[in-house]
Amino acid sequence: MSDVIVVIGAGQIGQAIARRVGVGKRVLLADMKRENAQAAAEVLADAGYETHVATVDVASRDAVQALVATATGLGEVTGLIHAAGVSPSQASPETILKVDLYGTALVLDLFGEVIARDGSGVVIASQSGHRLPPLPEEQSHALATTPTEDLLALPFLAPDQVTDPLKAYQLSKRGNSLRVAAQAVRWGRRGARINAISPGIVMTPLARDELSGPRGAGYRKMIEGSAAGRAGTPDEVGAVGALLMGPDGGFITGSDILMDGGVTAAWLYGDLAKG
Repeated sequence: MSDVIVVIGAGQIGQAIARRVGVGKRVLLADMKRENAQAAAEVLADAGYETHVATVDVASRDAVQALVATATGLGEVTGLIHAAGVSPSQASPETILKVDLYGTALVLDLFGEVIARDGSGVVIASQSGHRLPPLPEEQSHALATTPTEDLLALPFLAPDQVTDPLKAYQLSKRGNSLRVAAQAVRWGRRGARINAISPGIVMTPLARDELSGPRGAGYRKMIEGSAAGRAGTPDEVGAVGALLMGPDGGFITGSDILMDGGVTAAWLYGDLAKG
């Protein structure tokens, strides 16, 4: 039976990881927009990969279940790359919570039911989750363990409590990290691993939206004030994704790797701490 790598969110980061872990496997590229998935599939196919295309709305249980069925119809799911999401400049707080928080929980639930023994997955979270102030323990536990269909009904996620898109994004990405930690226990029972990566500003179309949006000045300040002094590249995230999903990462599960060029460090202890 063929090994299948599922990529949800067929953008630059998802493709970069898939290039490293998809050799000799079937790569199923899924995106909200079929044309995005098709374009990514053509690029990878031209580089020698066997590619397949699907559409998916990660905020829809039926759509994610359909994607699981498509993936398992191609072979044994040995890898999951979840890189779909929306940013604070692209959507309302309600949409961000539904796509980035609920959608990620849904993907982890449903693919956790079919992931193969020795399989692995990675969720693309964000540095923003690391700059959210500490949450009360009961809120952190709720984000990690609340049944997926009850997640958006948590009182502290109510529309009157989360009115700012950035706050919704930070909560969602913190929730992704917590959810991955909790799901690592469940995935481990199947002999599989799941981790998260929290990139900083990586030059993708989404990042360009942010740089040209209302928070653009803040983003440029973060880049200039970071220890690295530059934005990251999808290939750098791809290298970390390959480590986490490959045999060299066999003892890593339930973790969240922050790779932001030192932005969070500067935010806490450097020039960015000065506001």
